[in-house]
Amino acid sequence: MPIKYKINVLAELKAIGYSTYRLRKEKIFGERTMQKFRKGEIVNAENLAVICKLLNCQPGDVMEYVDEDETNI
Repeated sequence: MPIKYKINVLAELKAIGYSTYRLRKEKIFGERTMQKFRKGEIVNAENLAVICKLLNCQPGDVMEYVDEDETNI
């Protein structure tokens, strides 16, 4: 997939006090969404907005486009 995370989302959230337990308990993210973070799968725009709010950043700080054709050269 040409869109990839630039950061480890769960590690960055944990660094500011949001453990996976807290994320589930406070119903910020469900287990399925956290599994997507672990696997590097892209989440929907709503979840991306929550990440940006919690980390006080922009979507471009979290994700990047990588041209797959150039990486295969």
